[in-house]
Amino acid sequence: MPENLTQNEVDSHTDPSVAKQYDNKTPKVEQITDFFKLVDGNKISMLNTYRDGVGMVGRSMAVSKRSGPDILYLANGHSQKMKDLASNKEVQITFQDGKTQDWISVSGTATTVSNSDPRIKEIYVSMIKAWFGDLGDGKHDGGPDDPRMTLIEVKSKYVSYYKKEVGTLGMMKEVGLATVTGKVADTGVLRELQEADLEKARTMS
Repeated sequence: MPENLTQNEVDSHTDPSVAKQYDNKTPKVEQITDFFKLVDGNKISMLNTYRDGVGMVGRSMAVSKRSGPDILYLANGHSQKMKDLASNKEVQITFQDGKTQDWISVSGTATTVSNSDPRIKEIYVSMIKAWFGDLGDGKHDGGPDDPRMTLIEVKSKYVSYYKKEVGTLGMMKEVGLATVTGKVADTGVLRELQEADLEKARTMS
């Protein structure tokens, strides 16, 4: 979170909650590793697409797999989100941990792949069938070979996330002190990963 400003910065009317909000001290490799851990600990995300005439539209999606900094989903090829992606492949994925208040925002480009992609069988789990149903024709059964079963791969272009670093009592103390002293509460770290960082992340597990 923001650091104290120098007198010169104060005199220039710089807002401390904005000017120094991002963590620029932690090595990028550590920031990437923490990003991976946060995603892996929050399997349910919001996938936001752009719909012509409406704007951003979001829906809850279970992450099928994290591949480095990129996210894979299994989805019904007949769903409205597929129509959204056909006209605009830019998406945003968000995660929020209600217990810790950690959050992640991923901006990226989505590619949809038909049922022929072998990765579908690799990441398929039986509970996915519950969201497809069995149409009783021996083909559209919600299984990995169901022609409706489509892979969405989101290639990350920009990531920002917040990682809480204090417990509940620490949070209360920081907020209380900040309210009294006028300083900015120091409860965790806000970080961002640019495209070059994400390219590096693709070489990591």
